[in-house]
Amino acid sequence: MITQWVRKVTRWIVLPIAKVVGKLGVSPNLITVIGFLLNIGVAYVLSCGHLRMGGVLVLAAAAFDGLDGTLARELKQSSRFGAFLDSVMDRFSESTVYGGLLAFYISEQNSELAMLIYAAIIGSLLVSYARARAEGVGVECKVGVMTRVERVAVLVIGLLTEQMRITLWVLAILANLTAVHRVVHVWRMIGETAPSAAEQQ
Repeated sequence: MITQWVRKVTRWIVLPIAKVVGKLGVSPNLITVIGFLLNIGVAYVLSCGHLRMGGVLVLAAAAFDGLDGTLARELKQSSRFGAFLDSVMDRFSESTVYGGLLAFYISEQNSELAMLIYAAIIGSLLVSYARARAEGVGVECKVGVMTRVERVAVLVIGLLTEQMRITLWVLAILANLTAVHRVVHVWRMIGETAPSAAEQQ
């Protein structure tokens, strides 16, 4: 997967930084929260219409996002709560960035791009939710062409080139198709089973 390739390529940059941060006594969970706060700043920049600057900042925030996991492994502080917090903050961060764009295009009265952002947010959240629910029923579910790394890459390219119409169409369509792909994948893996107690009520 592209995600694993990106982690491997950037490891030589992130690891030395993680070692320095670890010596300062900063916890991985604090880094996770700081990463979310950085994305609030990115959203504000985008809401003001500074697309190219926002693209650079989205890329920087995405690079920072990998620091908490590397730090946790370096300090041997990996935990289930840390993984949970990181996943939740990732969803908050991505939605916040899209929210900044949404605010800008609403102010520009561009209903088409505003609706595309709404669709992209739905698709992005469903991609992650589908994986989480799949893993909850014992199925690994990392399939699909538009995981978070790909979404960030497409968004950054769109912002830097200021080609947001085509970028948002790509994100809106492919993110939702990836969610559907994951549903189909889980169905193929487990098929139809007896209804749960909740479904019988």
